Amino acid sequence: MSATVAVILALAVGTYALRLAGPALHGRFTLPARTQELLSAGAVVLLVALLATGALTEGGGFAGWARPAGVLAGGVLAWRRAPFAVVVLGAAGVAALLRAVGVE
Repeated sequence: MSATVAVILALAVGTYALRLAGPALHGRFTLPARTQELLSAGAVVLLVALLATGALTEGGGFAGWARPAGVLAGGVLAWRRAPFAVVVLGAAGVAALLRAVGVE
């Protein structure tokens, strides 16, 4: 077995164990309220970091202004509780329009 296959299998087993741990440990112990708040804030921070990385960079450099503007438009639509399809199409439409008029 190659090292790559072994690593993939180890990650698969670890992922399955983490997914199984939630239902198996539910109700056995409770986290303090402060810990729950920190975990929730940490999840938001990670999502924002992923969003910023995906929206602002491409190939190790700045992605241009059209993509961040599209992401911002999608964020505003999501914040206004628009349907998911409208959010996606609105973000893509803003980015496409900006690229069509020459804004990279």
